[in-house]
Amino acid sequence: MSTKIFQRPQSLKDVSFHYCPGCHHGIIHRLVAEVIDELDAGDKTIGIAPVGCSVLAYEYFNCDMYEAAHGRAPAVATGVKRVHPDALVFTYQGDGDLAAIGCAEIVHAAARGEKITTIFVNNAIYGMTGGQMAPTSLVGQVTNTSPYGRKEDGTGLPIRVSEMLATLDGAKFVARVAVNNPANMAKAKTAIKKAFEIQLKGEGFALVEVLSTCPTNWGMTPLDSAEWLEKNMIPYYPLGTFKTPEGGLK
Repeated sequence: MSTKIFQRPQSLKDVSFHYCPGCHHGIIHRLVAEVIDELDAGDKTIGIAPVGCSVLAYEYFNCDMYEAAHGRAPAVATGVKRVHPDALVFTYQGDGDLAAIGCAEIVHAAARGEKITTIFVNNAIYGMTGGQMAPTSLVGQVTNTSPYGRKEDGTGLPIRVSEMLATLDGAKFVARVAVNNPANMAKAKTAIKKAFEIQLKGEGFALVEVLSTCPTNWGMTPLDSAEWLEKNMIPYYPLGTFKTPEGGLK
């Protein structure tokens, strides 16, 4: 008699991802889907897909999905949650979508304490549109629009979104995680589950920032990308929990 010990989450459709080899979106999708399953919330979950590499997220999550204009996912999610207060509403956004064109939307959704959850994927570059410099690109990082490396003089320093949003009273849970190794994947899932549970309790806005790779636009192999993330991104974007309902700022 055989026992099934691993299978596709019910909240993920049985389709192949379109993401580039080594991209972490597939891992993050799975973690979100596993949490939805564990919370038995599939029939009341509504996701908001962004503009960016994960623009086709509605093809992968087995729940109701909306497609938002570039950067506007928090605004769409606000409307959805207010109309359906018992739904589990999440946005899934990249750094170009959230930290650039959607910066105002995410800041004010957090400031208002909207009872939504945001999964924020930070790979320090614009992915889908060709590898331009993003607000999260590191100083010295080479991109299509910073061929000599990002310069602090002129473009400033990368935005630490989690630290910024954690200062807002309406934000109840803010954490930064990574999925570059199994230990970090486990911690990422725990944070995502906590963020969804906070919404289900009606406590307020929650965001989980996930550091991710972009081998294609970084011009690296998947293994080199994971190493680059470890050595370069994590020192500037430290992992941890910055805000909790119980303890405020950390």
